[in-house]
Amino acid sequence: MKWGEFIKDYLAFTLKERIGILTVVSVILFTVFLPDILSKSTSNRPIKMDTAWMATVKRSEIKVQDSSADQYQKTENENAYVYQYDKRKSSYKVNDIIEGELFYFDPNSITASEWKRLGLRDKTIKTIENYRIKGGRFYKPEDLQRIYGLHDREYERLKPYIKIESNKPKTNEEFVLPRPQEKIQPSKPYTAHYSIIDVNIADTTAFISLPGIGSKLAARIITFREKLGGFYSVEQIRETYGLPDSTFQKIEQWLKLDNPSVKKININTASADEMKAHPYIKYNLANPIVSYRNEHGSFSKIEDIKKVMVVTDEIYKKIEPYLSLQ
Repeated sequence: MKWGEFIKDYLAFTLKERIGILTVVSVILFTVFLPDILSKSTSNRPIKMDTAWMATVKRSEIKVQDSSADQYQKTENENAYVYQYDKRKSSYKVNDIIEGELFYFDPNSITASEWKRLGLRDKTIKTIENYRIKGGRFYKPEDLQRIYGLHDREYERLKPYIKIESNKPKTNEEFVLPRPQEKIQPSKPYTAHYSIIDVNIADTTAFISLPGIGSKLAARIITFREKLGGFYSVEQIRETYGLPDSTFQKIEQWLKLDNPSVKKININTASADEMKAHPYIKYNLANPIVSYRNEHGSFSKIEDIKKVMVVTDEIYKKIEPYLSLQ
């Protein structure tokens, strides 16, 4: 292939293609040189200062200098100064200590007015008074140094005049007055009084009046009594469903049984269903008893029921008061 044909086929562009190529090249050049152009423009621009902020900083510096230098400000009287407390400091120093009257004193008994005569400030006097009111005591002159607000120069001025009557701390025995011995009489056991009730005739209200018996337990006792046909012993109440043994022991002393008569069951005529209704017999005894009676005839005496295989001596003793032959 000749060079002329190669250039014509591959390197010849239409007008639209030339415009597109120029556009792409322009964008690339603009992107490459844009950061340099921007950096030069900003570097040549003058920096504007925040004059308002600078003025505020200068004013604050002036205030700090003034507050540290002029802790004492003049009043209307040019020779009188008022102390200005500097909050930036945890404590302050007073250059001029009030020179009061000096005299011998006991810091444990001196009054507020006498402290004032010695030259102490009101705030310091109040601190001392609060210390003594709360039970504080000075046992030696050096103890006065522990008072907050009392300066060293004030203490050194007062120290030669401190006279404490006694530096021996008082024990608690000196403050406690002897009490007369009281005769302690032995406490008597308290016994609550309840009314004694008959278990065969008492209603739910009577049972509720006993300790530990509520409406539910009272109703269960009455229901159990009706199904049995009456109690023949106070001990039977112990068998009530849901009655704790501890509760029965509490109420036992208030129970009595004046009329032990109960409703009896005729073992020669009663059906199995009638016997099953009794809490002591139920179906496990009722069916064998009726079967034995049907096979051997009527019982001639109540003891003959023991011939039924399932009736043991213990069961017979429990059900015998409820059995009859008529």
